[in-house]
Parts: sequence; structure tokens; C-alpha cells
Amino acid sequence: MTAWFRSEGYPVNHKRVARLMRKRGIEAIYPKPRTSVPHPEHRVYPYLLRGVEVNRTNQVWSTDITYIRLHGGFIYLVAVMDWYSRYVLSWALSITMDVSFCLEALNEALSGAQPEIFNSDQGAQFTSCDFTGRLESAGIRISMDGRGRAMDNIFIERLWRTVKQEEVYIKDYRTPREATQELERFFIRYNEHRQHSSLGYQTPATVYAGKAKGTFPSILI
Repeated sequence: MTAWFRSEGYPVNHKRVARLMRKRGIEAIYPKPRTSVPHPEHRVYPYLLRGVEVNRTNQVWSTDITYIRLHGGFIYLVAVMDWYSRYVLSWALSITMDVSFCLEALNEALSGAQPEIFNSDQGAQFTSCDFTGRLESAGIRISMDGRGRAMDNIFIERLWRTVKQEEVYIKDYRTPREATQELERFFIRYNEHRQHSSLGYQTPATVYAGKAKGTFPSILI
């Protein structure tokens, strides 16, 4: 598409063309990676959050995996988030979908605190014995979304939308190293500087640290 515009006399670069295509909802048809693939032999835990009122930090954490498109391929991003404050406790990147990078993010998050309930989808990484065993050994209750119910993990789905629209699509990473460096900067901005209307226009870091001013509605799932 960039080459065509240039042939027509429009001096544009590929980043601008890509941004405008995304804004208009235009994209090439190509196979996209699946990030949630269940394992038939892994135990699936029930969903524990239906009707639950989330009104404090470290009550519910959640995790999910998304893909980040690079020039010539994909990498995978996992994050652990506190639901009440929207604070991103940890994140990790990987070129493969094995459980190790998910455990890396989980262990980093648990090094500072732990939730009462930990929610995920039914992907093989999160149902693996290594992952669930780490949660159970810490006495954390495990909750899992129903298959095909992305809205059960709505807050981290919103995080992925923010990450991609405000960072990934704009930067158009070329290498995993570049992605790591830029995402590190993004998550610092997200946690410490990005105000959320649902948090009374305070930042996730302020709310998670218990320094929020005023009150805001609890989350009823």
C-alpha cells in the first residue's frame, strides 16, 4: 500500500499508512496467532467472580496473553493486573507460548503481594500444573473464565486495547529488544501517570498504594 501511494505521488512512509489503515479498520488478511489454547488433560477451575463486589486492592488479580506484531513475526505479552486499581503488577515478553514467561510474570507479581483470587482464561499456560501449583502453594483461590467469554476478564482486555492503540500501533516495533524497551516505558507511564476516570482521575499506582483521594465505586462483576 505504501508503494502504491508513493507511485501516485504521495510522499508517505509505512508507519503513517499503517496508522491510517488501522484507524479505518483496514487490514490485510493473514493468519493471527492463537493466544488461548486449552489443554485437554489440564484441570479447569470454576469461575469465582460472578456477583462479586471488588472493593479493595489485592482482592482480585487477573492475567492474560496477547500478541505483539513485529516486522516479520510476532512476540507474546503476558501481564498480571490488580482489578480494583487497574495497576499492572508485572509483565513479560516471549517469542514462544510456553508457560515459563507466564510464571516469570506471576512470580514477579507475587514477590510484592498476593491476591485473594487469581483469575485467568483456560489457556494451557494458566491451567498447567506449574502455574496453578504456584498459586495453590500460596493459598490463592483460582478462578477461570468460561470458554469463549472474554468479557469475564474485561479489565485486562481493556488494558490490551490501550497498549495497542496508545503504544504498539504507533511505534511499529521492529525487534523484540525494541518492544521490550518501549513497553517498559509504556507500563511506567500507564501505572504512574495515566489517569483513569473510573478511579476518580487518579493513577493506578496511587490507588494501589492506598494514597487515593476521595472514593469511587466498587466493581460489581
